[in-house]
Amino acid sequence: MKKKLLYIVLDGLGDLPIKELGDKTPLEAAAIPNMDKLAKTAKMGVVHTVGKGIAPESDVAVISILGYDAHKSYTGRGPLESFAENLDIEDGDLAYRVNFATKDPNSDRIIDRRVGRNLSTEEATALAKEINEKVKLESVPASFVFKNTIGHRGILLIKKKGGRLSAEVTNTDPAYDREGVFGVAKERFEPIALKCKPTEGHEDSQEAREAAALTNEFVEKSHKVLQASVVNNKRAAEGKQIGNLILARDGGDGLPKFEPMSKKYSMKFGCFVEMPVEKGIALLTGMEIVSIPLPTGVAEKDYPLRADKVIEAMKAYDALYIHLKGPDEPAHDGDYQKKRRSIEEIDKYFFGNLLDKVDLDNTLIAVTADHSTPCKMKAHSGDPVPLFVAGCGIASDGLDSFGESNAKKGSLGELMGLELMGLFVKLMK
Repeated sequence: MKKKLLYIVLDGLGDLPIKELGDKTPLEAAAIPNMDKLAKTAKMGVVHTVGKGIAPESDVAVISILGYDAHKSYTGRGPLESFAENLDIEDGDLAYRVNFATKDPNSDRIIDRRVGRNLSTEEATALAKEINEKVKLESVPASFVFKNTIGHRGILLIKKKGGRLSAEVTNTDPAYDREGVFGVAKERFEPIALKCKPTEGHEDSQEAREAAALTNEFVEKSHKVLQASVVNNKRAAEGKQIGNLILARDGGDGLPKFEPMSKKYSMKFGCFVEMPVEKGIALLTGMEIVSIPLPTGVAEKDYPLRADKVIEAMKAYDALYIHLKGPDEPAHDGDYQKKRRSIEEIDKYFFGNLLDKVDLDNTLIAVTADHSTPCKMKAHSGDPVPLFVAGCGIASDGLDSFGESNAKKGSLGELMGLELMGLFVKLMK
């Protein structure tokens, strides 16, 4: 019987010990009988998803843990999300990942980078429609498409008429910096909206100067439209924060080129992804997306559905990449109890509905994360993430539970994200 791979990534799972949890991490404090049952039969280790000490964004991390060298292939988050949303992006076009944010009307101070996390997709769609209808770019002959995706998130694609733009420009979002082509989450930042400018060494580039000028023009003009919007006036009347600013980050000026996963590993890959960036990576790496409804936020409804879909999809694929967002958002809010509960819900409703239906003798289950999001930092960090690999008759490390401390004791030791897929293929044999 051909062996199968279930590669399960829990977004932002990694954390640091928290005093209020008895100096345990949310994962270690969580009641996770199903993952612990697997962990007792597993090999464990820790993973630096992109590199030691690097606090990666999810896109770079996912590219790395799928076995691609992000240093060679990555072109920015904006192109990935634009491709996922079926926008026509060509080399020389400038694509950003953006957020709707709340800005003090009388200064550049940002009150909330995510509009209180309660901007509905319907509200964002109406705001995006106004921007597309009312904003015109004039500093350089250019056009744009602005599209909201999920909640406060969106994408901006700018095309210069008869010419190219360069992504060698800085973010306007103060929470993220650039190290080369990589977006990096800052551990601390001043909540002030930034101006876009050419990156160091590209100040004389016309393509970078024009890209910066167009970005700043879009941000300024869209702010005026958003400030006057009926949608935002209604939110203000309801006592909610308003989405009156667009924050741009992780610009790219072309699509990455990936060797297809099926060719790279001689396996047919399906995937479960929720966010646009993960969808973009999946499509560009040749994985087939398994159709599932967007999460409702009700764990006892969302996770059993995903577990059932996994069992069904295992008949059609050799390997499934399953990305579950759960733990990351409460970690960004600094809510360690909610993060712990999120991990418990995944264990109860996803793993609890999955494990009895999986043939562990012929299925390798790998569980890890794309990055750590420590609650005390409310941001991604450079800390390694825990990993366990169970099934296919592999020998256990004899550890009793899944957590950061035990993972450090595991026989797999310290791994780089780039090494994981090769390890899984080896263990399946």
